[in-house]
Amino acid sequence: MALIDEIRQGVIEGNPPKVIVPKVEQALKEGTSPNTILQNGLIEAMAEVGRLFEAGEYFVPEMLIAARAMSSALEVLKPLLVEQGIEPLGRVAIGTVKGDLHDIGKSLVAMMLEGAGFEIMNLGVDVAPEKFIEAVKNGAQIVAMSALLTTTMPNMKVTIEAIKAAGMRDKVAVMIGGAPVTQAYANEIGADGYAPDASAAVRKAKELIGV
Repeated sequence: MALIDEIRQGVIEGNPPKVIVPKVEQALKEGTSPNTILQNGLIEAMAEVGRLFEAGEYFVPEMLIAARAMSSALEVLKPLLVEQGIEPLGRVAIGTVKGDLHDIGKSLVAMMLEGAGFEIMNLGVDVAPEKFIEAVKNGAQIVAMSALLTTTMPNMKVTIEAIKAAGMRDKVAVMIGGAPVTQAYANEIGADGYAPDASAAVRKAKELIGV
């Protein structure tokens, strides 16, 4: 099996960093370009992980393990990709809305988006509208908001209204998700997209920036 195939398979199976990182380093030493490893190794692997999730063969734990493997490989490639001027698909500012401290779902979406080739501005949890606005000023093309509590969901609308008030609503696409969130709620508050899970979030983000 070629090294690039081993890397791809290793991500799909969720190999630990001590296994996946040396393979990436070896592929680079052998002259494989960072972009080839990114596209044919990591991005293809995460697309397959998304497919397995949608087919009911993978669940959240398997996705998390694969995403962590991908992240460890990507850490090696990032400086080299920057050096070569490889542009990301787009920039996504992601965070859990103000008042909500839940992190796992948001982190999984962030890792899946990164694995699909997006640059992630991870704003963390309990994110005030002003932080999302700052991220838009710094080049975010998509704002992705998560909420796990029905009590914090209204802060999604508050954030969208704040982006509007700052005169930046036409500069950014807004997508939302989280356990209590629905497409109907997204329509109600004027979000551009809704994703029920991490795999759908990747598809929706690509759609929103026209990829």
